[in-house]
Amino acid sequence: MTVLPPDLLGAPALRAVLDAIEAGGHRAFLVGGAVRNALLGQPVDDIDIATDALPDQVVRLAKAAGLKPVPTGIDHGTITVVVDKQGFEVTTFRRDVETDGRRAVVAFSTDLAEDARRRDFTMNALYAGRDGQVIDPVGGLPDLAARHLRFVGRPELRIREDYLRILRFFRFLAWYGHDAEPQAVAACAALKDGLTGIARERIGAELKKLLAAPDPGPAVALMDQTGVLRMVLPGADATAMPALIAAEGHLPPAWPRRLACLKAPDVSDHLRLSRDEAKTQAALRDAVAADWSLNEAGYRLGAALATDQALICAAHGRPLPQGWQTRIAEAARATLPITARDLMPALSGPAIGRGLHAAEAAWIAGEFAVPAPALIDTALMEGSRT
Repeated sequence: MTVLPPDLLGAPALRAVLDAIEAGGHRAFLVGGAVRNALLGQPVDDIDIATDALPDQVVRLAKAAGLKPVPTGIDHGTITVVVDKQGFEVTTFRRDVETDGRRAVVAFSTDLAEDARRRDFTMNALYAGRDGQVIDPVGGLPDLAARHLRFVGRPELRIREDYLRILRFFRFLAWYGHDAEPQAVAACAALKDGLTGIARERIGAELKKLLAAPDPGPAVALMDQTGVLRMVLPGADATAMPALIAAEGHLPPAWPRRLACLKAPDVSDHLRLSRDEAKTQAALRDAVAADWSLNEAGYRLGAALATDQALICAAHGRPLPQGWQTRIAEAARATLPITARDLMPALSGPAIGRGLHAAEAAWIAGEFAVPAPALIDTALMEGSRT
């Protein structure tokens, strides 16, 4: 018998939701990620609850218990019950009636096993009652123990229900899997064209989560082998990803760095990145292409982006010197000791810009140690050229 850690089920807010549902004579179970992560000893961020109570019954029971029900997904059977500012998604057992590869029409059910059969992966189809005992209708426990990623039922059917599950497959492989079911990999490869019907925002969200895993290298390599990577990110090159992960060492994972390492053109458009995300990708792309020194990258990009640029360049063959992070930090704090005012009235208009640019280049090349008078001389000389 497998049982969840008692501290998870002992949380007062969770108990209040379970009490409210069970007070109406209904069953309620933790399901999905909360159960999976608790068994893996990983943080549990969100707790989802599955129940045989219908949505209107969940609303009524929550109100009767003094809790706040919010109909966040009532058409699909989901009510978010808020307790002390913490939300719990409570969803009625369901079965799919109709799917089109992007969304599903569902019918409510009272059968936990039927609810489990419509879920994506076996390790996500685990349930736990108030006593903490884990219910495993589809063989998810041995898969979870082995970190073996497997679809519930036939992979082709699960994917055709929602083609985004192809990307979810690789994301879960990156975060929770050591190996994947061969039939599942083959199905992802065969059905990858279905991703063309998925909104780019949703594709971008999945890829960002995947690249934020501690080591997404094997999953990205498999995406490349199956052709899925080229489908969602044309022109991407995954060969440097293992070297990047090795170069990162103990630095925290950062999906923008990993995405830039793939060197895909038009990445912002393909993934519908936000304006700030797109700006970051453009800055890293240009800095990597220019092969800036540590000094120039630190000075022009700041410490965080310069660190990313240095790591990406290292992954593509430029070794990192000893003390490289200290050099970047010092460069990021550096401030050019002259201004346009120092060049007036000898220079004016565009000549001032040319002069400052030349002085800046000399200052960076001189390890930020060139004195101001020498920089002024350099600026005046260059600015005076016609």
